[in-house]
Amino acid sequence: MSDVMTCMPFGQLVHWVLNEKKNKDTVFGLHKSYVADGKNTQTIFKRHLETPIGPAAGPNSQLAQNIVASYYAGSRFFELKTVQEMDGPDLAKCVNKPCILADDECYNCEWSTELYVWQAYEEYVKSWFLLHLIAKEFGLGSMDGFQFNISVGYNLDDIKKEKTDTFINDMMEAKDNKVFKECKAWLLDNIDLFKNFTKDDVENIPSNICNSVTLSTLHGCPPEEIEKIASYLLDEKGLNTFIKCNPTLLGYEFARKTMDDMGYDYIAFGDFHFKDDLQWEDAIPMLTRLMEKAEGKGLEFGVKITNTFPVDVKENELPSEEMYMSGKSLFPLSISLAAKLSREFNGKLRIAYSGGADYFNIERIVSCGIWPVTVATTILKPGGYNRLVQIADLLNKNAYKAWNGIDVDALNKVATDAVTDKHHLKAVKEIPSRKSTAEVPLLDCYTAPCQDGCPIHQDITKYVSLASKGDYKSALETILDRNPLPFITGNICAHPCMTKCTRNFYEENINIRDTKLQSARNAFDDILKDLKPSDGSGKSVAIVGGGPAGIACANYLLRTGCKVSLYEREANLGGTVANVIPTFRIDPKEIAKDASMIEKLGCEIHLNTNIDSIEELKKNNDAVVIAVGAEGPGMINIEGASPMNAIEFLRAFNKTNGEVDLGEKVAVIGGGNTAMDVARAAKRNKGVKNVSLVYRRTRRFMPADAEELELAIEDGVDFKNLLSPKSYANGVLTCEEMELSEERDASGRRKVKANGKTVDVKADTIILAVGEKVDTKFYESLGLKVDDKGNAVTNNDNNESSIAGVYVIGDGLKGPSIIVNAMADAMKTAQAITGSNIVSINKPNSTNKDCFDKKGILVESSSNITEGDRCLNCNTVCENCVDVCPNRANISIDVDGMEMAQVIHVDYMCNECGNCKSFCPYASAPYLDKFTLFANEDDMANSKNQGFCVLDKASQKCKVRLAGKESVCECKDNNSPIYEGLRRLMSSVIENYSYLLETK
Repeated sequence: MSDVMTCMPFGQLVHWVLNEKKNKDTVFGLHKSYVADGKNTQTIFKRHLETPIGPAAGPNSQLAQNIVASYYAGSRFFELKTVQEMDGPDLAKCVNKPCILADDECYNCEWSTELYVWQAYEEYVKSWFLLHLIAKEFGLGSMDGFQFNISVGYNLDDIKKEKTDTFINDMMEAKDNKVFKECKAWLLDNIDLFKNFTKDDVENIPSNICNSVTLSTLHGCPPEEIEKIASYLLDEKGLNTFIKCNPTLLGYEFARKTMDDMGYDYIAFGDFHFKDDLQWEDAIPMLTRLMEKAEGKGLEFGVKITNTFPVDVKENELPSEEMYMSGKSLFPLSISLAAKLSREFNGKLRIAYSGGADYFNIERIVSCGIWPVTVATTILKPGGYNRLVQIADLLNKNAYKAWNGIDVDALNKVATDAVTDKHHLKAVKEIPSRKSTAEVPLLDCYTAPCQDGCPIHQDITKYVSLASKGDYKSALETILDRNPLPFITGNICAHPCMTKCTRNFYEENINIRDTKLQSARNAFDDILKDLKPSDGSGKSVAIVGGGPAGIACANYLLRTGCKVSLYEREANLGGTVANVIPTFRIDPKEIAKDASMIEKLGCEIHLNTNIDSIEELKKNNDAVVIAVGAEGPGMINIEGASPMNAIEFLRAFNKTNGEVDLGEKVAVIGGGNTAMDVARAAKRNKGVKNVSLVYRRTRRFMPADAEELELAIEDGVDFKNLLSPKSYANGVLTCEEMELSEERDASGRRKVKANGKTVDVKADTIILAVGEKVDTKFYESLGLKVDDKGNAVTNNDNNESSIAGVYVIGDGLKGPSIIVNAMADAMKTAQAITGSNIVSINKPNSTNKDCFDKKGILVESSSNITEGDRCLNCNTVCENCVDVCPNRANISIDVDGMEMAQVIHVDYMCNECGNCKSFCPYASAPYLDKFTLFANEDDMANSKNQGFCVLDKASQKCKVRLAGKESVCECKDNNSPIYEGLRRLMSSVIENYSYLLETK
């Protein structure tokens, strides 16, 4: 596929907007619009501005459709993408693709418009007319309530050359420009298309498109050059002027310390930009002179914060050597620079702002007197342009007021608070991938990542919705359909579902685990009293081990009518959860409630029973399930030490109520969830004053869940990172100091290497928590084959061992894992034994409207809103790729005969920025992997994407590429080898979305 965008003719854009609005009540995929009431309109550059927000110069302000979508959602100030002397293919060669990575903080390696300057001009003129049109036709606001702000760079000589000079002049006065005349003529010739937009409205569209400019200069541009350009724009062009300023004005030490303190210590940048860029001592007198010059000419002058913040590419984030950081990590730097400049100028220097602005901070920014504010990162995330509606509504209520200078004290407070604001801090550990392992299908790609991320695929959206309505019994019934351990998992599940939740890209995940526990606590008694044994199926099964895997397997089997006997060596059910995990993490009474359900279902339970042979069990049962867990101690060699095993300590901690003899200082070695349990328990143990957690990597690369890490931090555990224990003597653990290398291991974590130094850690007791092992000898004693790792050899399809009819499940299968994985093993094995599907099929439980109403709306968990209200119901509508594409190149199509809308990729609108790849829940990139519409055969030949181009509309003849093979088909031909779903999709495009095909 080509990364060259094709600009749509003005007529096509108008037809697209009108038809989509009429047929779907959307505009370029946006389901919500912002209507300005005019009550809060302010003035800047002697022109009206209904809202103080818009897209920053970048991917969201490059094409006409981007600008229209942004306006529809509430933007009124448009910082058009920067133009410069180098353009078109020459510039494209310098921009590696993909060029955007917005998963968390954002990075990009794109800069000026990728179009020719004359094309950029045409896009901006078409946008100018389109915004006037939809303002009136759709009743979105006043036709003079928005402004365009051009952005030019990067040196005076190039700005004076004909290309950029013509661009500036024609943006200031367009009446004689060909494209301006053509757009105006087209509207007049087609005025009958509109209900509210009249000929007089067309005639009244002003030709002086723009009277303001934002100057962008390259890093290292001398201060005298910056001043010359700004003076030229003020003196010669008479433009209201903003100068972009870099965070490098803050100095390297400030920037480095701020990033380190906020958890961004891994972001690499040198001090050379800070030395080469504009210096504070040069900036202040220059800005003073320019302010005076502008005032003398009756023009407005200010700074735009911020320009790019360059950082090094260290982990192949993007295919370049350097990239530009933005988003939540840039905000503390940008707002600190704004505060510093405001202090220097006593609030009299006007500041336009961009740099991590979003819903959670923009009200405070604007309230200080800083506006207009342009955004990029937030609208590159799921919800996309829809996010602007909520921001515009928020600012319209009270924050947006006439400019009277900047409230310096208030701004200082915003800057001070930024470095501790949770919305801008980096998570304590590296964020795991939120993608599944499955590839995106060509059709029906909607999916709930939470359900896909759950090993037992619970119907999460359904039970969250039911619980939010107070119907806890129905919610718990939904949970129990697949999850027979609601109390255990409601307390201590590692919740991979929450990690995958799309809401993470908004603000924070849905509290799925808490909702499960809430449902269990509210409805368990009602459910339990109704439980009774099922009719017998004739199957008889013995289960060895009464931990989570064993209890879950028993539950699954019992509900199908199997006769189940369960054998547990301890005096209670629950296994590791009941006997090892500290009671401050889970109440033993709640573990017992999960176990009580198999009793009610008729399970025959044998406690305090060791099984040394399975021969007798095999004789008396149709199947035997081994679910014994994994408690074999993990080992590392520490000279002079005999560390206490983690499981041994935790068992003793529970039995003695935290009175294990440990001394005052404890060192815990490890970085997983067990290590966190050990460290937190040791902190509570009698006599212990200090607990050090020793780990050979940094916190970001610990295998422990982020939540467990945070709890350990809150409990005061002292993390000793990048240390590898070597020897122990006289109460001192000597560790080798490590450093992270650029290489990564198989799991994706950075490898470590010793740097030759040592560090001493005082410890009266060392506890080893480095991963438990399966009991290989036990398996061998039963006659089961084991592999070279000591694990039982099993059939992956059903967990059957080398002995027919004997199955192995849970931690004892492959080693310690999360509880819900043990349940997945149990479910798979129970289904294999019974030969039946023991769970229900998950179905969408929401309406499309409910889903679209929530898109782009940021709202955190609180007592004022339910988790069901926050849930995005992705199993009904996903369309993340539609939301996040700046160019609107991923399109939602209604297809006759299909219940759900389908997504296609439009090749000619895409520049391969790669943003959709970040947020597609599948292991795919929609711009490469979704069924693609090509404008023509040449474009199709220039791509490897599966897709089609229309050869003849009347006969619906299309050229199609599937699985690398090309063919020609007619969409209505039922004998075509192209399967019906795709033929329906192509037919719908031709019949109902003809504006997609108007590319001449």
